Amino acid sequence: MAENRLFDDLAKVASGALGTLTGVRTELETRIREQVERILDRMNLVRREEFDAVQAMVANARAAQERLEARVAALEARTADRAEPPATPIGSPAGGG
Repeated sequence: MAENRLFDDLAKVASGALGTLTGVRTELETRIREQVERILDRMNLVRREEFDAVQAMVANARAAQERLEARVAALEARTADRAEPPATPIGSPAGGG
């Protein structure tokens, strides 16, 4: 019977120690997280959400630029066809012959 009490006491001590260690671990993780956040804030880094948003905006702007470049090229090609002077026959006064 004394042996059972000893095991019960040891179990209680171990349980209490485990609870204390869990609390210490949680407190330590919280303190470390706070310190890391302070360091990152001082480094003036961009958060992931902001980076993703800007990256999406850049991708959209690039796609729009490519579409506009294609439209400009098509318009330039159309105006180049219209701007060419008509061919003059050889031997005509404008032909110099």
